[in-house]
Amino acid sequence: MLLFQLDAELAASSDASAQLEAVDAAFEEEGASLSDSERARASAMAHGAWKARRDTDTFIRQVAPEWPPHRMPAVDRAILRLAIHEMTTGEHNPKIAVNEAIELAKKFSTDRSPAFVNALLDKALKQLLAARSTPEPSAEA
Repeated sequence: MLLFQLDAELAASSDASAQLEAVDAAFEEEGASLSDSERARASAMAHGAWKARRDTDTFIRQVAPEWPPHRMPAVDRAILRLAIHEMTTGEHNPKIAVNEAIELAKKFSTDRSPAFVNALLDKALKQLLAARSTPEPSAEA
């Protein structure tokens, strides 16, 4: 929810800092059922995904050129940004991030979204795992 709001409010805002404060305040109210640590974790993940959106969107355009982020439903865009952020930070198991993203798409988006999210994140997962298994060049060379 928070990442979706950040996208909706900040992308078109001329006063990003005021909008950010408003979005964060709304999340505090909406997330009242969460513990303080859950709310802080969710906020950190959403803000991290928001800050990384340009790199994430570039990646999405590479793996799904016919569906660039600006053409996606906003919910799908938020789900993908969050999942890719979780996958690339190393803080979460990438396979779990994929599964959670698919479940979010089932719950909050269109009937076709779970398959789309799965296909795109499967490509991301394969690239991530391939990059992790490739040894880095030696500094001695």
